[in-house]
Amino acid sequence: MMQAKPPGRNFIATEIGVMTTPYNRKSEAPRQPNLAEIPSEGMITLHEGCNFEQALRDLQGFEFIWVIFWFDQSTGWRPTVLPPRGGLTRRGVFATRSPHRPNPIGLSLLQLLEIRGRTLRVASPDILDGTPILDIKPYLPSVEAYPTAKQGWLDEMDTELRAEPLFSVRWSLLAWEQQDFLQQEYGIDLATASGLLQRTPHPHPYRRIKQISEDGYELALQSWRVRFSRQGRVVVIDEIASGYTAESLADAARVGTLHQESAHRSFHQRWGK
Repeated sequence: MMQAKPPGRNFIATEIGVMTTPYNRKSEAPRQPNLAEIPSEGMITLHEGCNFEQALRDLQGFEFIWVIFWFDQSTGWRPTVLPPRGGLTRRGVFATRSPHRPNPIGLSLLQLLEIRGRTLRVASPDILDGTPILDIKPYLPSVEAYPTAKQGWLDEMDTELRAEPLFSVRWSLLAWEQQDFLQQEYGIDLATASGLLQRTPHPHPYRRIKQISEDGYELALQSWRVRFSRQGRVVVIDEIASGYTAESLADAARVGTLHQESAHRSFHQRWGK
């Protein structure tokens, strides 16, 4: 349940620029910059007429930057959330990186590739296209990196992940034929679904698992859908489906804009889904 905005003083934050990335929906973006399945780049374009060119002076020598942004698509905040690595346990929002915060402020550590005028080119962004940028700061590993620091409930989850898998995963002949086609023809590896489903095949909004029928479930991997069923402690991957409908692929206005578009078109021609 979304909560009302907390009482307190109001402050004014001004957008200094806009982020450009390949991701239009949160389901497309990686959960963290270093978790992107496919390397990508993004651009931060600062607004003109504000002397930001001078403000960027001397930043070029830093390899990483902190980017502070506004979760403009967030619709409210929740005191507890289901983070991707949290299983089915709800966690306090302040112990997570969830966008559903009292003030929807995001923080991302991005690799800085290049600065040209008011534009910064960054590697593997985890930010949606069109996101308002609030501030940029250099990352200082000498004072900000604590690789041995405790991670609270995440340490507990890591211990569980090192244990034996909770579920065994099997592929149907159809599903494996589809996976092999995508791998051989387009280099798309959906076999990672096995590792994900070994731990938790339960419906989970952030892991992008949902129930689609009485006995069927669906795992979304970027623009692909892995459909499976459960039989006790056995998960059976029944088939793979495209995340795009035939109508969306036929829409002339979207040609050249869809994720792995040629693979989806071939997949539809072969399996009609």
